Amino acid sequence: MPMNTPDTKNSASVIHRRELLKLTGAGVAAFGAVSISNPFKAKAQNMSKQWDKVFPLSDKIDHEKITFKNRYGITLSGDLYLPKDRAGGRLPALAVGGPFGAVKEQSSGLYAQTMAERGFVALAFDPSYTGESGGEPRNLASPDINTEDFSAAVDYLGLHAAVDRERIGVIGICGWGGMALNAVAADKRVKAVVASTMYDMTRVMSKGYNDSVTPEQRAQTLEQLGRQRWTDAENGAPAYQPPYNDLHGGEAQFLVDYHDYYRTPRGYHARAVNSGNSWTQTTPLSFMNMPILTYIAEISPRPILFIHGEKTHSRYFSETAFAAAAEPKELMIIPGASHTDLYDKVDVIPFDKLTSFFNQHLAA
Repeated sequence: MPMNTPDTKNSASVIHRRELLKLTGAGVAAFGAVSISNPFKAKAQNMSKQWDKVFPLSDKIDHEKITFKNRYGITLSGDLYLPKDRAGGRLPALAVGGPFGAVKEQSSGLYAQTMAERGFVALAFDPSYTGESGGEPRNLASPDINTEDFSAAVDYLGLHAAVDRERIGVIGICGWGGMALNAVAADKRVKAVVASTMYDMTRVMSKGYNDSVTPEQRAQTLEQLGRQRWTDAENGAPAYQPPYNDLHGGEAQFLVDYHDYYRTPRGYHARAVNSGNSWTQTTPLSFMNMPILTYIAEISPRPILFIHGEKTHSRYFSETAFAAAAEPKELMIIPGASHTDLYDKVDVIPFDKLTSFFNQHLAA
């Protein structure tokens, strides 16, 4: 997220940088983003009882709305998908999270339901402070707490009567791909992990796209975020960034792609941060000094599968993480695919590969 410094002279560059900043939220203070009201206060105990996913319910699975608590005492809301024709034995299970700014009714739920059709117990969940999960203030992210959310999902799955706790895997999508890798590096209970169309949110928020932020720009961002804390403390509530994924013309293609998913019937969900809601202005603070992939090599000897589209702005996240990871590891590049193609296009997402990967590495 390159910063728009006061002496920037290239107006085209300013517009481009502005749009990148809106995506990650790291430089909102630099643009004087106004405070907007918290769009909703959905809590886990107020979970919708209606099928409100952006994908149809499969007749091959059983579905349950569930809740569980993380180590910080926050109640998380999840959708549990189980194979309908399961036998009495315990099954392998998957915890599924992401993308960053999405809810379980979107991409993670689609992945979870599809994997349940293929024989896995799969749990898609809303991260802390978002969707139907608890936590105040709303629409806040934390690399520590959101990493913990994955391990809390593993807690839940390991106690479920239908699950073999020695056969649990994780799928992280987009920004939760990085969170998933961080969680699995520390949580040795997880036997295999997939990172699909992965973002390292700590890297992009602290260094910008393609690591383009200068030390001076980083210092300016931290100065502005620190002063925003005083404003929030004085007001007794956080300020929020402008609505996410609005288009005004001239945006980079990947921003158009985000809009096409989050702001159209294809993927819109009222509770999603990215569907016209917003993160708190100070959300980037906890990401600035927290490189979550530092210990990625410690996932070994458990396997990692990276999946990324060929034609994506984010491909370098998976490629550099793959290089830093230890064997066994695999990087699968999907020809012609964009970043958001791997959110919901079932003819592009390599579900056969996901199935064979977890069948192999979560074998009884």
